[in-house]
Amino acid sequence: MNIAVAGIMHETNTFAPGKTTLADFQGEWVIGLEAFSDRYCGTRTTMGGLLSKAKELGVTLLPGLYAAATPSGMVEKETVEVLFEELIRSIDFAAVDALYLIMHGAMVAEGCPDVEGELLRRLRERAGRELPIALTLDLHANISKRMVELSDIIVGYDTYPHIDMFERAEEALELLAGMLEGRVRPAMALARPRMLVVPQAMLTAGGAMKELMDAAFAHEQRPGVLNVTVAGGFPYSDVPDAGMALVVTTDGDAQLAEEIAQELSTMAWKLRDRFTVRFASAEEAVRQAFAAAEGPVILTEGSDNVGGGAPADATHLLALLTDPPKHTLLVIKDEEAALRAHELGAGGMFHGAIGGKSDDLHGSPVVVQGKIRLLSDGIYYHIGPYMTGQRADMGRTAVVECGRLTVVLTEKRTPPWDLGHIRSVGLSPERYHVIVAKSAIAWQTAFGPYAHKVIHVDTPGCCTANLKHLSYRNLNSAVYPFVSG
Repeated sequence: MNIAVAGIMHETNTFAPGKTTLADFQGEWVIGLEAFSDRYCGTRTTMGGLLSKAKELGVTLLPGLYAAATPSGMVEKETVEVLFEELIRSIDFAAVDALYLIMHGAMVAEGCPDVEGELLRRLRERAGRELPIALTLDLHANISKRMVELSDIIVGYDTYPHIDMFERAEEALELLAGMLEGRVRPAMALARPRMLVVPQAMLTAGGAMKELMDAAFAHEQRPGVLNVTVAGGFPYSDVPDAGMALVVTTDGDAQLAEEIAQELSTMAWKLRDRFTVRFASAEEAVRQAFAAAEGPVILTEGSDNVGGGAPADATHLLALLTDPPKHTLLVIKDEEAALRAHELGAGGMFHGAIGGKSDDLHGSPVVVQGKIRLLSDGIYYHIGPYMTGQRADMGRTAVVECGRLTVVLTEKRTPPWDLGHIRSVGLSPERYHVIVAKSAIAWQTAFGPYAHKVIHVDTPGCCTANLKHLSYRNLNSAVYPFVSG
């Protein structure tokens, strides 16, 4: 079996400042088996799972283009057109028996609210309806009807933080191989409970999301059920298909798939009030943090969630932490400040206004002063359970000690998904009483084992947990939390 592999990965926050360009995808632009294997073999990623399972099944992978960019604002129209053209050109359709697409499910471009669906349409136009196509999607995918109609298999992540990419890739490839061998005949059904859920309410280790996932897992044990995907959705993409979705895949039984999808959708709607979260104000969060007897205390600044497309330069918390009573750590993206620190050199004194430069929503620049303790190129590899082995790039990075406040200035936006985020610049979480994490939930794979207390902070930003702060214009219909019934 010859299976082509390709993909475009981007989680688009349409409320975030700025546009996403082709240059943003150049850091992870991989074509061909050799480059694909060199970069991903042995990693706990979707790509690593594909390589491992393909070897086990005796499948020949023919990788075309895989490109990815850190979550950010709207993708430019010209950029998505180039991505479509390059991906389709990279696939030798005459040589393949099936196609495996690695996508996010919440990518949005100018004039194209459903990038994954549009890519599938163009692929079908080129290859026909008979070519089997499997997709793996993020748990935060906004799954459209067109995505389901134009693919044969959809498998979404089951965990948040996402630590099962490897396993879901293995599962999807095994189903695709089974389809090619005639052992399974996938039939999919989609149901949408009309709910926008914030990431902080999607933690799969407990609460309403776990109950929904457990119900899905129970259905997967039934005869004839191949996969049940619960997608929490991405509420920061203002598109018609934003929100939670359930996709059920059975072995040729479309009616069973529909029944299970509707049952889970009804269950999700009944749980809707338990998907609501309430957080502390910045002032109250800081007070609670320093009153805590033990640290580290994690202050989660989810409104500036880098993994959700936020600019990573919000200063609402920094403004309250310039002279903390206990050791405090904060990572902030400020290209200008990071480059200036490199010019000053290690051991030099940094004095300047940092952060708050992306827009008015994320605060104003805050003046700090301290000694430049360390400079780095910002490149590290994941050492924790999330995408183990994956390369990360913070750009030129500087550690500045401002009394009891340690500020890490980065040239690039990098989500705090891995402890390498700070270990790579010589810092240890145990040293700090307070750690600010610009993340909603995925910070747990980095700092979770060290956290004595977690305080979710309600600050303004394009990833706010209070969706009523955002102005939606494109939702298909009234959805929760904007309507209650």
